Amino acid sequence: MRRIFSSKIIPLVLIVLLAVNALPVLAVDTLEASDFKLQSWSKTVDFFDYVRAYASQHGKTPPQEDSHAYLYLTYVNVSGMQMLYAGLSNITADQKALTIPIQTFMMHYKSKDQLKDVVTASSFVMLLAFSEDSNSIFQSSPDKNDTLYASFSLGADLSEYFGSSTPPALNSKTEVIPLTHSQDNLTWTWGMKYTNLTAIWWKMSIDPDNPTRDSRPIAISRYDELAFTYNLTIDPETGEATLSTNYVIGKMTDLWVMWWVIILPVTVHYNATGCYRLNGIKLSDETIYDFLSAQGIEMSIVQFQSTVVLDHTAYFSSLGKNVTDNDVFVGNTTISTFAEDGERIFDADFSTKREYNLYNYTADPSETSFETYNTTTRTCKIAGFARNPIFNVHTSLMRFISVVVAHMDPGLYEQAKDHLLDLEYADYFYIISYPIYGGYRVEHDPTFTAYCSLTSDESGNPTQPGSLGWLLVFAGLVIIAVAVVALVRRR
Repeated sequence: MRRIFSSKIIPLVLIVLLAVNALPVLAVDTLEASDFKLQSWSKTVDFFDYVRAYASQHGKTPPQEDSHAYLYLTYVNVSGMQMLYAGLSNITADQKALTIPIQTFMMHYKSKDQLKDVVTASSFVMLLAFSEDSNSIFQSSPDKNDTLYASFSLGADLSEYFGSSTPPALNSKTEVIPLTHSQDNLTWTWGMKYTNLTAIWWKMSIDPDNPTRDSRPIAISRYDELAFTYNLTIDPETGEATLSTNYVIGKMTDLWVMWWVIILPVTVHYNATGCYRLNGIKLSDETIYDFLSAQGIEMSIVQFQSTVVLDHTAYFSSLGKNVTDNDVFVGNTTISTFAEDGERIFDADFSTKREYNLYNYTADPSETSFETYNTTTRTCKIAGFARNPIFNVHTSLMRFISVVVAHMDPGLYEQAKDHLLDLEYADYFYIISYPIYGGYRVEHDPTFTAYCSLTSDESGNPTQPGSLGWLLVFAGLVIIAVAVVALVRRR
């Protein structure tokens, strides 16, 4: 249990709002404090403009003027609750573009007893491919005894692995799914799709006592899409706001596999027609799907959940088991967040849609038919991710938020520095696994439910965000901005 924040939040909010009003006008869309008084909106902003403004005020090194980070933002403010979503469209630097799937949503509301101010946030961390070892601890779920492959882009230079051949570009096309709503303003839909997404695979270990990653990439893959669709349903009568997320991991179209001979890589290219040398000479008829199946590759996604209850502690359990920093299977159940007085605050529900759909491209190139299989979902030890060097960018950006707070209020900084948005103090990480995979298209949709004190105004008139909501809204945006700054520098 943890006690987080204090009544000092209120003066901090005013400082944050002033900072947002100072955003340069170079953004694709402007972001004003008054926007958060509206019922809804969706915008694409260049958040590097905010980072440059912050850096100039605090003596930090800003991103270059020709560097940009475009975020797609959506906001819903009805019936006494607020939802903010942020998805990264792309980063541009030195006339080059890089796409990294960053997805976060935050919900702010009063608890049902109307006494607690709540902000809960969920973030997509990465795709994690794995193959199970004979000593695997958790069947059909990646663990420290399995062979794990982190799958995302860090902007690395790939030319050394491809010799005179042209390496795949680490960028993709991003499509936003516009924010729409029902006539009564109680159902909202939005999202983002990344197409032709290229990702690098590194071997990693999530052993909490020795988290590591190989500095040499083992493969490069191209997915035809990675899509996130969100559906928010607000029910003032029951006091529940339900957010369903639909994940689509598109089929792999290309895979470049690297075998290392001392310090030199030997790279071959798999696609739907066979295996090839980099010069185009065909080596065999083994397709990308044959290869992934033969290697026993399974796929999973890693997510991070955090909830803050103003002036209260919280605990997180599934069927009575504490899931914080713990290995607990939750595939048939729900992870519930409770305040210390026992009030239920939030649910992450994996039982409503335990199954996922798998579209076998080899059997049906039109991808209209599918087979249904069970997911395997569990929480895990936090240190294996939070202390893994592959997440240096993530951990450093989280701590940056505490530095922001220090500039605002040194006293609050001392209280919050060990807890505020630090991966090592996460409420919980959870891994959703898709054991039957083979490189094909996966569709799945878990559900999140907030237990709120909502107004019964069916017109959905907007309300004023609470003080805690204001702070977390802008903290979340800064998180993403600093992440992409670090990634561009690393590149």
